[in-house]
Amino acid sequence: MRFENYDISPQIKTNLEDLGFLRATDIQFKAIPAIMNDEDVLAIAQTGTGKTAAFAIPIVDRIHELKESKKSDGIYCLVLAPTRELAQQIGKVFAKLSRGTKANSYAIYGGVDQDPQIRQLAGGVDILIATPGRMFDLIHQGHIDVSRVKTLVLDEADHMLDLGFIEDIESIKRKLTQRHQTLFFSATINKTIKKMAYSQIRSNALRIQIAPENRVSKNVSHYITKVSMDEKRHLLVNILSNQPDVKCMVFVRTKIRAERVGKHLAKNKIESLSIHGGMEQEAREANLEKFREQKSGVLIATDVSARGIDLPGIELVVNYDFPEDPEYYVHRVGRTGRGFEKGEALSFCSKEEAENLKEVEEFIDSKIEVLKTFEDALKEKPVIDLSEISFDKMIEQEEENLNRMKSKKTKPKKAKPKKNKPKKSKSKKKK
Repeated sequence: MRFENYDISPQIKTNLEDLGFLRATDIQFKAIPAIMNDEDVLAIAQTGTGKTAAFAIPIVDRIHELKESKKSDGIYCLVLAPTRELAQQIGKVFAKLSRGTKANSYAIYGGVDQDPQIRQLAGGVDILIATPGRMFDLIHQGHIDVSRVKTLVLDEADHMLDLGFIEDIESIKRKLTQRHQTLFFSATINKTIKKMAYSQIRSNALRIQIAPENRVSKNVSHYITKVSMDEKRHLLVNILSNQPDVKCMVFVRTKIRAERVGKHLAKNKIESLSIHGGMEQEAREANLEKFREQKSGVLIATDVSARGIDLPGIELVVNYDFPEDPEYYVHRVGRTGRGFEKGEALSFCSKEEAENLKEVEEFIDSKIEVLKTFEDALKEKPVIDLSEISFDKMIEQEEENLNRMKSKKTKPKKAKPKKNKPKKSKSKKKK
């Protein structure tokens, strides 16, 4: 269904058109009417299918219709996200969709100075996107009042609950004194998490599940290749060297691995950016923004960027290390093939990771196709630093090579040594 046929504000339709969003995805088609009808929703859909817009569009439209001016009367909608990067991204989606409307939004998260956030909150916010830690800090300091909240959204809900945020969620629910709508959105959810989610929403909540039989989007072609731990770095270099214009995300298990892979790529004249939990927030934001703007390039990341982060144009995802949690495989490969785009994902699997592969295949209920790797792709290519070779030296080297080749062609055959015949001894005549 095209967005022009929805009963939403003309300004929001214009914003959607400017963003290139003309037709609703499956999750948007099913969730938007339910949210507009003020129903509680538990939505499970593959990553990259437009879940953020699915709840942002009806929320912005409702606030725009309710308000008489741009002045805020308090926080109407509270969106909780598990990571800073996801909170930032959701904030950007709301900002773009609410442009020119009476609704305004703002994202708060830890790792940065809270004073600018306090000043923004003091000016009034309709839609607050927050990570739980920073939100509770500012609630306790008296800078956030959630008593007027009418809609609570939990994005990446399974991760929120799985990380132990259930007590925080229950605490915030107790602070919402007015009757409110609760929306759970996630790419994956298990029975335990589902039970916890239903304990927080109305009994008649609408459950929306898109393509549950296939956890990985049909837009993503994903494969594995068998490779030893030591050969992974050579294979990655050869893949990226053969596709210099590709936009690629490389997932590793730890921040130390991220740094090592980055150094090895630099040694082979391949530029890359990194994002992991050991970096300062400003550095993480700067690298994410730089990578977003690039048409090609490499971003090395830990699982801090596996969930929810929308980086446009990623054509290839490489699982340099297999994830320890099989759910993260789905989130990782979901960084490509987003929306209506196509993408590819390749996982390097060593003998030590055979059990991780088994767990992933059980989780997605499917065997992953194995690609055969040529032996040459697993070897390190010699690195020549041309800056250390003068032009004269290069000519001299080339002349030596030519002379060596000529000498091989014109070299005479060795003559066979002549056998010396033994001299006959003269016999003395007898007198």
